[in-house]
Amino acid sequence: MSDLPALRRPTSVRLGVLGFLAAMTFVLYLDRLCIGQAAPLIQRELGISDTWMGVVFSAFSLSYVLFEVPTGRWGDRFGSRGVLTRIVVWWSCFTALTGAASGLAMLLAIRFLFGAGEAGALPNSARVLKAWFPESTRGKAQGIITTAMMAGGAVAPPISQALINALGWRWTFASFGLLGLTWAALFHAWFRDDPELHPAVNDAERRLIAEGRTKPAAAALDGGDEIGGGARAHGHEPIPWRLTLTNRNIWLLGVAMLTMSAIYTMLGSWYPKYLQAARGATADDSSWLASMVLGAGAAGCLLGGVLTDWMVKVTGSRRWGRTAQSVAGAGLTAACLFASLRTDSVLLASVLVAIACFGVQVQVPAWWASATEVGGRHVGALFGLMNMVGNVGGIVSPIFLGRFVDVMKARGYSGRDQWDPGLFVYVGVAILGLALWSLIDPTRGVGGEKGRGAA
Repeated sequence: MSDLPALRRPTSVRLGVLGFLAAMTFVLYLDRLCIGQAAPLIQRELGISDTWMGVVFSAFSLSYVLFEVPTGRWGDRFGSRGVLTRIVVWWSCFTALTGAASGLAMLLAIRFLFGAGEAGALPNSARVLKAWFPESTRGKAQGIITTAMMAGGAVAPPISQALINALGWRWTFASFGLLGLTWAALFHAWFRDDPELHPAVNDAERRLIAEGRTKPAAAALDGGDEIGGGARAHGHEPIPWRLTLTNRNIWLLGVAMLTMSAIYTMLGSWYPKYLQAARGATADDSSWLASMVLGAGAAGCLLGGVLTDWMVKVTGSRRWGRTAQSVAGAGLTAACLFASLRTDSVLLASVLVAIACFGVQVQVPAWWASATEVGGRHVGALFGLMNMVGNVGGIVSPIFLGRFVDVMKARGYSGRDQWDPGLFVYVGVAILGLALWSLIDPTRGVGGEKGRGAA
């Protein structure tokens, strides 16, 4: 009899799933952003201008955009276990190959293929969360995943600089590639797409996961553990493209992500060099200041995940519970970016940019929760569509700033006079994000129905 209470308690396999996803996104951003700290050395050794280095940064985002919907759809059709394993193996190999680049053309090709590998990671993570977590705790889980993602970005500059100092920039990329390969092997051995099929999940945890989920919605998440199994066993409804393309929240969320992506990509790619070239920081100092900036973004994600679920509960409104924090975050970003450009102190400017990054990333968990609701049963593909639109910001932003500073250099400007006018553009981008979030209603999904608790 003493064992009965334990049998009634839910097991915690879903927390292991969350841990795997958090570890994956940590490595994802570590691998994605380590190039920012290495960029000045790569440019000097390979003779790459700022304009072309901006194109290198953007090559990743371009392939990310092109492959996000297809790889998200693969997860919907075949299940995320096999798809995520292949995704992580692919991007890890191209992370390692970055260190083998012998010139601009090779570096562009490697970064493009690297982005193609990473493209499906977040859509398939959203799909896994929908399968393994009840709606009431999904925002918090999304916050943990995005916090881990931002933490990977935050530690990328100092870890990269330490490895560069010890091994050189080429072997630094090889070292990072090994992390993802290890994750892929462990994940494929342990994970199952369906909680019903995982041997360590008890009935109590299955009931907990199913809370608030309708049978059709649950059925839509079914998929095989191996590529080819899910589609044959269960099938999947075609995406209602007419309803999708006429749903304004799809496009509002996509462009809102574009504003966040543009600012964050600029900080992850160019900010270490900005600190060195415009503010006079050393390479080591720039790594720690850039880490502080991106670390503040991680804190924003953590708070944002808790805040979005709390706001829904307190306000009783799934619309403003998801969007109010993002309106405030975008305003904070605009104000602090502007203030950072008005001070001569390197430390104060970096602190203000860190607060701005916090404002960007506090929006992200609310965006994930909103995109999941709007996407409905086609969340893998439609999340990919919205994030694809958002990553246009990641394509344009590095090229814009790289070209801008080269043009300013050609006109005789240097230091802050060369860089700061370009950064003022991102203040306007943040203000645009504020306006978009004020119009978003995540309770109106692709079918146009009004959700419960809407206001």
